[in-house]
Amino acid sequence: MSVPANSADNNHRTAARSALKRLVLGAMLAAMSVVIGMFCKSFLNFGGGLWRVTFENLPIILAGIFLGPITGGMVGIVSDLTSYLLSPQIYPPNLIVTLGACTVGVVSGLMARFVIRQHTPRQIILSAATAHILGSMIIKPIGLYQFYQWAVLVRIPLYLVIAPLEIFLLCLLWRQKSFRKLFEKI
Repeated sequence: MSVPANSADNNHRTAARSALKRLVLGAMLAAMSVVIGMFCKSFLNFGGGLWRVTFENLPIILAGIFLGPITGGMVGIVSDLTSYLLSPQIYPPNLIVTLGACTVGVVSGLMARFVIRQHTPRQIILSAATAHILGSMIIKPIGLYQFYQWAVLVRIPLYLVIAPLEIFLLCLLWRQKSFRKLFEKI
């Protein structure tokens, strides 16, 4: 049975539109992560960067959960490297910290795709918590060790506060019908 040419063209256009929407949404989430990070680093930075309260992982987790692990990882990489380029730092980018940001997106996406597949608050909680544990509490502190030595361990209890706040904000966003519609169409 052959497929009419119009049907094949429509399928191609639909796939192209979906890919473009995912790309644009991923870029917007990366930009949001950069802006949130810059704002928080400017106003919620204590102890020379050691006690930095930031919610820059929130858009990365969103990308992972709703756009998939590959897009989530790319949003993490792009946002971390863009933040570095926009900062006044003179040292080269810390690729271990970039790996941590990538891990946040990939792990949240993997949890959402393969462990809890239904978009519910439970999915958001487990995906974001696992992503924070691996990316923010294990990998990023390893990368920051070169700057802060053992003092970097204070960031782990800090993320025990930041992670639940981000998860709470994600669950609040999910309760909004307009927010859900944005991601359900993709």
